[in-house]
Amino acid sequence: MVTMMAHDTWTIAEAKAKFSELVEQVREAGPQTITKHGQPTVVVVSAEEWERKTRRAGNLAEFFAESPLRDSGLRVTRTKDGPRRVEL
Repeated sequence: MVTMMAHDTWTIAEAKAKFSELVEQVREAGPQTITKHGQPTVVVVSAEEWERKTRRAGNLAEFFAESPLRDSGLRVTRTKDGPRRVEL
């Protein structure tokens, strides 16, 4: 069994050379940062973390229904202008 050291920042060269270890660290320890020229460039996260972070809560209708402006009396009007001319 190979023991991995806790590691949360990798250079691109390290990440390329030790990609399998990087993936294991992501799964076991969480997001891992990859740097380029000493600057953080990307963060690698597990598929589970990505799904959790990008999952939408509710839909657009629910968003508007829960808006604090719903019963504020705010009225928005639109002008009845037709389409504008665009010269090509």
